[in-house]
Amino acid sequence: MSEQGASVDVGMKFITFEGIEGCGKSTQAKKLHEYFDGSILTREPGGTIVGEKIREILIDEKIVKLEAKTELFLNFAARLEHVEKLIKPALKQNKIVISDRFFDSTYAYQGSGFGLDVKMIDEVRKMTLGDFAPDITFLIDIPVELSFARVKGRSENNRYEKLSLDFHQKTRDGFLHLARNNPRIKVIDGAQNIEEISKQILTLISKK
Repeated sequence: MSEQGASVDVGMKFITFEGIEGCGKSTQAKKLHEYFDGSILTREPGGTIVGEKIREILIDEKIVKLEAKTELFLNFAARLEHVEKLIKPALKQNKIVISDRFFDSTYAYQGSGFGLDVKMIDEVRKMTLGDFAPDITFLIDIPVELSFARVKGRSENNRYEKLSLDFHQKTRDGFLHLARNNPRIKVIDGAQNIEEISKQILTLISKK
């Protein structure tokens, strides 16, 4: 791979970033987008007009609580729109698509965090997406205490960022469990400096 401005002749076309709040995944997603010429940077929930409307509901701090099943269906409704209207069309054009979150977040947040049955998530995922999945996923992992310290310094926090330390520990554990059972997910130490994390990500992609 060359310096910044690399072409898209790599095997990994659909790349996702995951992690708990404040882990730095959004920063790394943006850096990778800047690295690859012509790549598409998107996010979940979101990415389409419908997805962004659903996102407003899901992160609204004025909503004290949504049922876990409600969150599940809302996330996959947004995700279906995202995949069919943005991600797949871009991949067909041979573009690299980089997404800040994808379905692993649903397993970690609604599954591990809120205790929703994993089999139910599996069923909804297969019903909406079939076998569609990222080519590679980077889990930017940080301790929950560091997550809280970073989020505390933000001027505005969404509904998830205001949930308890226990919830975020369960979510982190959920992400790490997914990584242990899926070679697609690469765990990166998010406590490192931004440039070192970016370097490790590029090294892993170049091996594919």
